[in-house]
Amino acid sequence: MALGMATVAYELRFDAGRISLDLLATTHPEERLDSTEVLCAWIVGSGLVPDGTDLTHADPSWLVGFRELRGWIGQLVRGAPGGQPGRVNYAGNSHGYDLALAHVNDVARAAPPAPRAVRDEDGSLVRELDGPPGCAALLGAIARDAVGLLTDPVARAAIRECEGDNCPIVYLDTSRGRRRRWCSSEVCGNRERVARHRRRAALSRT
Repeated sequence: MALGMATVAYELRFDAGRISLDLLATTHPEERLDSTEVLCAWIVGSGLVPDGTDLTHADPSWLVGFRELRGWIGQLVRGAPGGQPGRVNYAGNSHGYDLALAHVNDVARAAPPAPRAVRDEDGSLVRELDGPPGCAALLGAIARDAVGLLTDPVARAAIRECEGDNCPIVYLDTSRGRRRRWCSSEVCGNRERVARHRRRAALSRT
């Protein structure tokens, strides 16, 4: 789809560290996947498909599929039985967890979009897809990423939930010493620094 990417991409974030966690971030601060145009911008921006991939066949049913997978992944990331490492709390609903796990495993069975290497105008090799990707193939790639994340003890232990006020974004903490506190230093981190400054200023006036 030849999208006006600049009009929608600025609203999307791809800094959670994994594509499955980037999908979770599309719920904050409000629903981002509210049109096929934005969904297609997310698909390209996330790296699921190369820039310029034909997505004109995307329809509203894709929104349903991506939102459903997002909900299931959210249950798994935030609610692993026995407690999720990295300050992400277990919700205590093992039945809901197992159901979400079954759904994600089922979606992950779909083969991801097939890539191929082609020559561009200057002769160097670039990645293209073998054909327009189907929704199931794209969802399968994300589900496989979630399976990989949840079954890798090192990655799973690095899962964090942002400490910013009312921020539910989950990310992979790969910082030195695993001391990252916010989903984004520029967003939630800066907001916290401003709030801290205001509190100090208020105390100095009293």
